[in-house]
Amino acid sequence: MASLLCGGWTGGALQSALTPLGLTLLLFLALVSPSIAQVERVDKSNRRVVRTSEPDYPKIVKHAHIGGLVRLNVTVLASGDVAKVEVLGGNPIFTESATKAVLKWKYAPAASQTKEAVQINFTPD
Repeated sequence: MASLLCGGWTGGALQSALTPLGLTLLLFLALVSPSIAQVERVDKSNRRVVRTSEPDYPKIVKHAHIGGLVRLNVTVLASGDVAKVEVLGGNPIFTESATKAVLKWKYAPAASQTKEAVQINFTPD
């Protein structure tokens, strides 16, 4: 009767199945809890950033002392608006947060579209 209440799962099998679910839930919660990350521009152009937006640093990931960086290639229109952000590498936990933040950035106007290299470091305190 007890196995029917658990959907036919035995205790060990149920625990094994719930472990990945728990990790998935942990990562989901990490993505919705904001904090602050460090932004470091590593581009070699003279294009100046006039407005930035700090990416969210998931609190649960920060609390677990998980850090990392995200390297981005940013396409900036002549007007200074960010048109496209391409992830070049880094910790996948932080890529969405970094991309969303950089899409809000504004660069100084220029004669033409440019590509900028940006690195965002997520360092737990």
